Amino acid sequence: MTIDLPRTALLGVGSMSGAVLDGLLAAGLDPATVTLTTKSEGSAVAHRERGLDATASDTDPAANRSAVRGAALVVVGVKPYMIADLLDEVAGDLEPAAVLVSVAVGTTTASMEARVPAGVRVVRALPNTPIGVGHGVTGISAGTSADAEAVALASSVFTASGEVIEVPESQLDALSAVSGSGPAYVFLLVEQWQRAAEELGFTHEQAATMVQGTVRGAVELLERSGREPADLRRAVTSPKGTTERAVAVLQEADLADTLLRASRAAIARAEEIAAS
Repeated sequence: MTIDLPRTALLGVGSMSGAVLDGLLAAGLDPATVTLTTKSEGSAVAHRERGLDATASDTDPAANRSAVRGAALVVVGVKPYMIADLLDEVAGDLEPAAVLVSVAVGTTTASMEARVPAGVRVVRALPNTPIGVGHGVTGISAGTSADAEAVALASSVFTASGEVIEVPESQLDALSAVSGSGPAYVFLLVEQWQRAAEELGFTHEQAATMVQGTVRGAVELLERSGREPADLRRAVTSPKGTTERAVAVLQEADLADTLLRASRAAIARAEEIAAS
């Protein structure tokens, strides 16, 4: 599999945009296609050692402006509170019809469109970290300036390494609360499940093998079977058996309500960030 993109600038490559970059490179993107910036020189050096064109804004104040010149696609990976200043910095150097993609939570397309020249097409994307290993889930929302071509180009960045769901921007924070924050929910479940296994007398290594192997196998079975999770759960749960007793305890905890409250807390925080 290979992916072709026009000249692309990645500004402020950190953990999330770094995962996006890893996914693109794993999908066969030519490193010569990409120009990227980081904050620190140490990080830029690490990227240059991978054969990438990387410059640090700490050592080169013009790094971001230089990166966007000639770039048809610009992916902004800085933290939400830094986006306004970054867009003000590079606005004059953006290509007239560039597609500008932000991967920041809580930064609306309208707020970005207000800081870039007319004609620049703005798209929001909220991927999750598994995109770095080819299994991402990304939400995409078009700004008023983005046409179908812009959305398709932005989507291609993320379909290279996973699934893309296009939603109205009003739903993007909710999507992020499910899939964007979701890996943390899974990691927390695995962490606590392994701790429970250790309490039952298993070593840390044995607990990790059992829990992580079970999670991988269950997800693979779910995908390959094409069946609903509830159907597979019932197939494992024999009447009056041990699993039925264990599942009853989990159901008493009302996991659906707990996950809903967790998602709503994430949405509320995204709204706070947008308002700040």
